[in-house]
This record gives sequence, structure tokens and C-alpha cells, in this order.
Amino acid sequence: MQVGVGTVGGRIVVAAALAAVLGGCAESADGAGEKSASASASTKGTAAGGTGAKGTAAVRGGTIGAAGSACELPVSFDIAQHWKAKSIDADKESAKSSKGEDGDLSGALADAFLRQGPVTAACEIDAKPAGNIGFLRVWTGKTGDADAGGALRAFVAAEDNVSKATYHSFKTGGGVSAVEVEYLYTSKLLDETKRESAFAVSTPDGPVVLHLGGMDTQEHEEMRPAYDLAKQTLKLG
Repeated sequence: MQVGVGTVGGRIVVAAALAAVLGGCAESADGAGEKSASASASTKGTAAGGTGAKGTAAVRGGTIGAAGSACELPVSFDIAQHWKAKSIDADKESAKSSKGEDGDLSGALADAFLRQGPVTAACEIDAKPAGNIGFLRVWTGKTGDADAGGALRAFVAAEDNVSKATYHSFKTGGGVSAVEVEYLYTSKLLDETKRESAFAVSTPDGPVVLHLGGMDTQEHEEMRPAYDLAKQTLKLG
């Protein structure tokens, strides 16, 4: 299930309503779209705390994951300067939606936004304060769930209209074995395609997936430094 913009917690209806509208601005992931993303990243990427170049980490703005941080997770990693992290209580949000507290969105549809494959939304790091439209989202699984690679493939499989997914293994800067995927997501309604990235690690508490979307390919590329910062700093606990 593809989430457009807006936070998961408390604004699921807004996200669903705006996804189609904002998605109309999406860049096609063809050669022209990639050139546009690259050019824009060089001018706007600094707002996201980095240069926009793939593999170049953003300026550190803080660390999340540990007890007492904005999001308590099985892993910890640095977030980009100006990005804002917010914890997500999926059970609470589902209950609120079922009671109609978030408008007419049903509990079943809320679950579609809060759960994807074997993992559940646990934290979202908002890029808007840094000048971009998009989120780095953290999804967590349960103890005994699939390993990192299996969890990531199930995560991608649960997202409709995905193509050209490529996987590879790497180690985070904190020495954790991880699996990463790059793929294209296409909106059938809008006939627009954009790039998405995610990586997963295994922890004693279950798999963890970090996903970077964005309103379109251009936004995605501009936010890459924040995603790369997470990759370079992630460690267990």
C-alpha cells in the first residue's frame, strides 16, 4: 500500500486524500526524470541536510532509537539536520480509525497504511522542516519473523504496482548486515512512476525496515542524503 504525504499518526485520511493530487506532480523515472532529479538535488539537496548525491550522507541532526529518544526502536541511527521524528503507535491509530476519530476511514483501510507485509509502521521522520515533501519511515516486525532479506521482499511484494526491484547486501556503518532494494512504484490512476528505496536488518526483536519514498523521484533523490546517513550510522540497540 503506497502512502503519499501526511503523517501516519492522526492524519491518515489527509494522506489518502492528498496522495492522488500530489502524485500528479511525480517525475517519470525515465532518463529525463532522472536528469531533472539530479539537477534539482544539487540546488535543493542542501535543504535536506546534504548534497543530494547518492552515497553522500546528510549533516547529522540527532539520533533516534534509544530509550528516551523520539522513537524507541530495536536499532538506533542518526537523522538528518532539521528532520523531525515521530513515533507511531499502530494499534492506537487503528483503534482511533475504527471509532471514526479520523473521519470516514475504516479500521481496515487504516491497517493498510499502518502495516505492510510482515512489518508495522513504528516511526516516521518528516523531511518538511528541511524543505522536502516526504518521509523516512521505520517499520518493525515481530520476533521470529523472516530474516532481513525475507522481510524486505515481503514488504515490497505487499506494495502494489512495483517494478524493476533490485536487491543487494551490505553492512551498515554500525556493522549490521543489511539487505537493500531499489525499485519503481507506478500509480495506475495517475500513470506516473517514481523511485523508492528501502533496506532491512535483522534484530533479536525482529526485522526492521527503513523506507524512503517521496512525492516523486525528484524529492526522493533530494532526500537520499538523509537515507544514506541512516545507512552509515545504523547499529543494533
